[in-house]
Amino acid sequence: MSIIRDNRGALLASNLSKYLAGAANTAGTPIDTSEVVKILNQFLGQSEQVNVDAALIANGVYKKFGAIDKVTNKTEIVTSGIWSGDSGSLTSFYTSSIQTQGATGKYYIDVYNIPTSSTAAEVQFSIAYGDFNGYGAPTLQQGNEDSTLPSKAIYKQLANILLSPGDTKFSVYSNVTPAAYDLDSFYVINVNRARYKERLDPGNFSLKISGSVRTVTLIDDSGGSNEAVTTAGRVYNVVSGSLNIGTALTSSINSYTASNGQGWGLFYPDMGIILLNPNAISASIDPTLAPAYSSIEGVYHNNSLSGSTYGINSGSIALLRRIEGGGDFQARRTENISTSHFFVRANNREFNFSNNPTFVTGSTGQFAQSLFERDPKVYITTVGLYDDANELLAVAKVSKPIEKSFDKEVAIKVKLDF
Repeated sequence: MSIIRDNRGALLASNLSKYLAGAANTAGTPIDTSEVVKILNQFLGQSEQVNVDAALIANGVYKKFGAIDKVTNKTEIVTSGIWSGDSGSLTSFYTSSIQTQGATGKYYIDVYNIPTSSTAAEVQFSIAYGDFNGYGAPTLQQGNEDSTLPSKAIYKQLANILLSPGDTKFSVYSNVTPAAYDLDSFYVINVNRARYKERLDPGNFSLKISGSVRTVTLIDDSGGSNEAVTTAGRVYNVVSGSLNIGTALTSSINSYTASNGQGWGLFYPDMGIILLNPNAISASIDPTLAPAYSSIEGVYHNNSLSGSTYGINSGSIALLRRIEGGGDFQARRTENISTSHFFVRANNREFNFSNNPTFVTGSTGQFAQSLFERDPKVYITTVGLYDDANELLAVAKVSKPIEKSFDKEVAIKVKLDF
């Protein structure tokens, strides 16, 4: 039962009166009940509408959906793990020597879930180093004019994507003050686009990094009230803490800053990007994660650190090794899925016979079994959705065959996600 409130009731009565009066004034004009239902449905919600076709029986292969048989434009929020196989935790990390030693290796390092010798290996995320001054990569003079200043290019590119117009540097906590320290450099973890799809799920990101100083678990502070929205979407602070998965407790934040009083970094869930402050993670986790302080010929931060210490295990590679030492990178994604529901109804008088050639026999098309005429039984296995031109658009399979006969009715709900 539906209640039509306010002036809509008077408007409905007016529209019905006009239609009925028009039909009465024309001799011999019948009242079209479908037109009456159409007028009524203009004032009812989609789930309340009257189906003019409800009493119709399908005599052939096709049956048209009525107004009450469809529920469309529904949106569901679906969350799942972002790593290959919809896993929420990544514990093994691999690189490709071809990529790290090639031209792109000067800019970023791709990280895989399994050894790249396997054809099933997929890129999970990438690590890069960005520097506002271009430190950590040869200058044009040092590179014989071949250097493209990859560290500076990384910083500028992400600044253009993530920062608001007029803002040139990323800012993190300084002691207790948010966004008070400008980053001249950062490590960026960029989750592969195919992995996070629509967006990462705030509150479900956890990265364990283990170094010579200590092991730290980094999460975001989305459980608090410090949510900021930029041109790149939402942005949260990276903090140390724990997710408390498996308990009734919400995530616990240990500290907003590292031992040097600087913030750990920033988290952009809508872009799949995590920025880490080299000063913070080098002070509290491992010194090899320190930022570059100069540019040296032939030395790229992805392979070695441009400072007082050099080696193959410093720079971005060092960060990957520290992540590998932590052995747990957890993250989930969230998607808004549009859904439509179609209710396929076969009442007791419908779809009790089969078009299968074995159902009949002989040149006159007699039933193969006399029982087929008196008490036929068929089994529904598949539902097809067609357009007005009888072109097949989608097929749904039932989990097991459903018996159909004159004394049984069947209702099947078909759900389409897109």
